[in-house]
Amino acid sequence: MKKDLHPEYHYVVFQDEAAGFVFLTKSTATSTETIKWEDGQEYPLIKVHISSASHPFFTGEEKIIDTEGRVDRFAARMKAAADAKAKKAAKLAEKKVAKKPAAKPDEEKVAE
Repeated sequence: MKKDLHPEYHYVVFQDEAAGFVFLTKSTATSTETIKWEDGQEYPLIKVHISSASHPFFTGEEKIIDTEGRVDRFAARMKAAADAKAKKAAKLAEKKVAKKPAAKPDEEKVAE
């Protein structure tokens, strides 16, 4: 096997930011951040958004993890669309009322 071909395989701590779950494992990933583990040693810390502690497949429940405001932006777009639709419907209703001819007075019936 060639030397220096593969990256170093070492212990790393992964931290799930959504669930607060941390675990120690071996990986080739590196980080400038470190954390002191239960055994008293410091290990590189890799922060992740989703792990088995927060993923719906493993937890059996759906969680909304909104790390970049996507849900808020979507809700704002949906509200703006609903408001625009309501405004358009109101404007259309006003046009229909304005176009309606005035009601004709009842003509007197001629008695026979």
